[in-house]
Amino acid sequence: MNSSFHYLVMAEQAMVQKALLARIKGSGLTLGQPKVLDYLKDHNGASQKDIAGGCHIEAGSLTSILNRMEERGIVERRMLHGNRRSSYVFLTEKGEKLRDLVTKSFEQIEDEAFQGISEQEKEQFMQTFSRIYENLTTKED
Repeated sequence: MNSSFHYLVMAEQAMVQKALLARIKGSGLTLGQPKVLDYLKDHNGASQKDIAGGCHIEAGSLTSILNRMEERGIVERRMLHGNRRSSYVFLTEKGEKLRDLVTKSFEQIEDEAFQGISEQEKEQFMQTFSRIYENLTTKED
């Protein structure tokens, strides 16, 4: 097994995605939608621009994802304060149920990932991983 940082990050991402898709099978959610639901969990009513940034998705790709979600009644887009240039995305009741499924699935995957790892080791890992994330996101600007 290749133990370089980039390989492990890519492999872990693929494994998490595979585990997530197995857990949400039958929900009708497609790639990209769980990430949006996870973001809306803490940012319901966010602008499309904020969702794209928070999910690291290109605006065009997000538009396609949201269109499919809106067609299925998972989210709805609304204008606020009469501003026609921006729409804000809100979860519907169906979207809230799917968000709960995604949240529970992510929690289960995280529990599995950290099996046999002490709380102190987990905290240290998360601090280091967060710093790596910050280092890479500041390079995007």
